[in-house]
Amino acid sequence: MQLQKRLVENPNGLANSSLHKAVIFSLLLIILAITGVNGQAVSESIRLNQLGFYPNAPKIAIVLGDVSGPFQITSADGKKVLFSGALSQPRQNAISGKTARTADFSSFRSTGTFVVVVPGLGHSYPFSIRPNIHRNLAIGALKGFYYQRASIDLPETYAGQWHRPAGHSDTRVLIHPSAASATRPEGTTISSPIGWYDAGDYNKYIVNSGITMGTLLSLYEDFPDFCRTVDTNIPESKNNLPDLLDESLWNLRWMLTMQDPADGGVYHKLTNARFDGMIMPNQADKDRYVVQKSITAALDFAAVMAQASRVLRRYNKELPGLADSCVTAATRAWQWAKQNPNARYDQTAMNKQFEPDVVTGGYEDRDATDEWIWAAAELYLTTKEDAYYTAVSLFPDEKTPLPSWPQVRTLAYYSLARFANDLTPIAQKDIPQLKKRLIQFADQLRQDVDKQAYQTVMGKSASDYIWGSSAVASNQGIALIQAYRLTNDRAYLDAALTNLDYLLGRNATGYSFVTGFGSKSTMHPHHRPSVADGIEAPVPGLLSGGTNANAARQDKCAGYTTTVADEVYLDDACSYASNEIAINWNAPLVYLATALEALQRKANYSALQK
Repeated sequence: MQLQKRLVENPNGLANSSLHKAVIFSLLLIILAITGVNGQAVSESIRLNQLGFYPNAPKIAIVLGDVSGPFQITSADGKKVLFSGALSQPRQNAISGKTARTADFSSFRSTGTFVVVVPGLGHSYPFSIRPNIHRNLAIGALKGFYYQRASIDLPETYAGQWHRPAGHSDTRVLIHPSAASATRPEGTTISSPIGWYDAGDYNKYIVNSGITMGTLLSLYEDFPDFCRTVDTNIPESKNNLPDLLDESLWNLRWMLTMQDPADGGVYHKLTNARFDGMIMPNQADKDRYVVQKSITAALDFAAVMAQASRVLRRYNKELPGLADSCVTAATRAWQWAKQNPNARYDQTAMNKQFEPDVVTGGYEDRDATDEWIWAAAELYLTTKEDAYYTAVSLFPDEKTPLPSWPQVRTLAYYSLARFANDLTPIAQKDIPQLKKRLIQFADQLRQDVDKQAYQTVMGKSASDYIWGSSAVASNQGIALIQAYRLTNDRAYLDAALTNLDYLLGRNATGYSFVTGFGSKSTMHPHHRPSVADGIEAPVPGLLSGGTNANAARQDKCAGYTTTVADEVYLDDACSYASNEIAINWNAPLVYLATALEALQRKANYSALQK
């Protein structure tokens, strides 16, 4: 109750008034859940999206265990039964062997706040049915990037109770010997401020910024009108740019400082030699280095800068010259990559050759084929120069890989499909095959979802439960949204929605993996500010990495209670393998939640009961 009391008493606890009201409402619902509904307790065996549902969208709860018979939808206080239905026949979870049944109340379209009641078992956490049900989530997840800003104070006006002094000015960053050149010798300094802290640590990495920025910029390109309506209450909110772009610019401008002006190469990362302890950013004062230029950093940088140039071109008045600077930076990074195709980042080999040893996140990638494809596609789309398109093989194999930081090829496919009507003839010929691949990939994702224990796209295989599995779920959702955009078949959008339901509680752990959202959400992420700030509530809007079948082996954190692949999750700051946060995980969550909000009317999700 201390958390509830603190937020209720402190209206500055959240930096956005609408979000503040939403959280207060959620906390009141939690209090109601704790006190019980007509004497029944909350049942952890009832799993559902803890935020709620669109009126005319699918609505499903999963009931675990040896139970059968009816279920009910009641008012939040349990006094009025509003809908009754029968639980489905049992299904066995192929991963755990546990029994699951479905409570499907999709035909219940009234708006309000409700609970699912299973007589003799208990009731669910309260949830709402209304249009725009995920708008605050979309705003909150994007606001999560603001809390990751380096080199700036986060004042209470914008950061609420999570306000903090600036950390890491990064105006005197050392050239690590691995990065030394004639014009920038070892031990000299450069200025490389701002940007986002990458994850639960305080370092900044170009490779992971690549997919993060590509995802956020793609969201803007896919839904520009809706993105202009999203207000996250950041210092730039009153200017003429959408907050999505204002926030992205904070990292984009840092990325530009990571390019060596002498040769166009891009440093792999800006980092301490070793990770900081669990301290606040302003308390972290270790030497910072830019480290070795790499092929993957250069190509990810080129792709982002080319895409950013396209997006920012329409804001030349507000950002004079920036679009031109971005495309120039992109072409110079491409040229460096062509001259240094074997400049792979190998941290172990680097540490054998240079001191000090660097043991922070490696983001090592042995194969840059996918980065070449992504950079080529973005440069082609921005410059309309066929030479970029013909420089790579667009389809090196039959796969359509799910995007992740070491596998960005499909980001190229998304971009080419987005601008399919504006391509030159040399690329136009490949569009039928490209669209076919994207649709086939989406079909594979949604196949037999109704047979799965939780009826989500996520978790059809135990292989989904890797480090950062929450991002797997989000990126699967994006792939399905791309198929919807190509076909207008709502079945793809319904499938994407199952993965947002997964992230918000319809999963084998029962957690909502987004801090600050849901009755049972992640409270102890591996995130230094959330640990060190002395505030009970974690920084909100951050996506936990989530269930990881190998977490116990990877982080050696004590407390794991199971080895079942879809259940290995520990809400503890020591569990960096299952409970860290990261910008490349938050970005697809922002895309998924925002896209579903943008498409709800087109998909008839928000239709109200007459």
